[in-house]
Amino acid sequence: MPDGVIIREGSTDILVPEIHSAGGPGKIQGGVFFNEQMAFNRDISVMLLRAVGKDLTVADAMTATGSRAVRIANEVRGTQVTANDYSADAIPYIDENIRLNGLDNCRSSNKNLHILFTEESFDYVDLDPFGSPVPYIESAIRGCRRNGILAITATDTAPLAGAHAPKCRRRYQSEPVRGYMCHEGGLRILMCTIARELAKYDRGMKPLLSFYADHYLRTYIQVEESAEKADRMLDQLGYMEYNMDTMGRSLSKTYDPVHRHGPFWLGPLHDQEFVRRMSSDGMAAERRCSKYLDLWANELDTEVFVYDMSELSSHIKMSPPKLADFIELLRTNGKASMTHMAPTSFKTDLPLEQIVSLYMEASPDSKNRLS
Repeated sequence: MPDGVIIREGSTDILVPEIHSAGGPGKIQGGVFFNEQMAFNRDISVMLLRAVGKDLTVADAMTATGSRAVRIANEVRGTQVTANDYSADAIPYIDENIRLNGLDNCRSSNKNLHILFTEESFDYVDLDPFGSPVPYIESAIRGCRRNGILAITATDTAPLAGAHAPKCRRRYQSEPVRGYMCHEGGLRILMCTIARELAKYDRGMKPLLSFYADHYLRTYIQVEESAEKADRMLDQLGYMEYNMDTMGRSLSKTYDPVHRHGPFWLGPLHDQEFVRRMSSDGMAAERRCSKYLDLWANELDTEVFVYDMSELSSHIKMSPPKLADFIELLRTNGKASMTHMAPTSFKTDLPLEQIVSLYMEASPDSKNRLS
């Protein structure tokens, strides 16, 4: 048995290296990586696959200790799981975690993922690399069966969110957007990249769940087969104009000197009916999972990206009203919701001019002047 400590996550026992990451993007310490903070990420995989509700073959392509793979095998009925990692040091941890949980529906695999997905295909492919997923997306698509599910994580949030724009241009062939929309922009750049890779194989996609949390971006997409679906998917890519001085933003299906940010995925982030089938019962981070499920299930999908109360406050030079009260005011004039992107962000279908007018009306500064 390899050295380490046993932790319990969900209803699964996991042997992990004694020295491991406990937060943030984590650092590779020793030969096998494990990050406790990613329990929430692993919870979501379990919740989502339970909601699929059918027998599935699963590949966790870069599994490290096997934490996600053994949790899926142990906590999702009807799964046959391949826990793969290129590092030979990972295999003793994977095998011990399979043994610890008495699993006969999980096997370890010590292959380069490009080879694995050339030799085998799966109903669900999980790609969670340390850094950018770009070098692996094409192989993950190859390893995904007809109408399968792809789950892809990106932890290179700085390039995707525009802090390192040249790196985003190199990796994703996209111009990121800065400001309060940066994380939604990064998520939509990741999804756009996946869409363009799928299109090469006459495959489309239907997003089931896509989100930003902690230090990473994550999307789950259902692959759709046919050139027609691929074309329909590509119609949902586009560009953005954003003026940081005025908060003005608009979208376009084609690039021009004004609409220069992107391309982005402009379609929905979630299948909200599907999200409503997901349950947080028994998860390691049960309260957090419940909170996020509620946000995702009720998050407004609008063509314009998120607004933020801090952005409005800085621009208008007036104190912000309470977010919940402001959203209710927006809803009396159109559609609006909170978002999962930030506790101060919201979405609405109202034009910017009306948002500003309602903000000024609702600001405590305005009420103080009247009194």
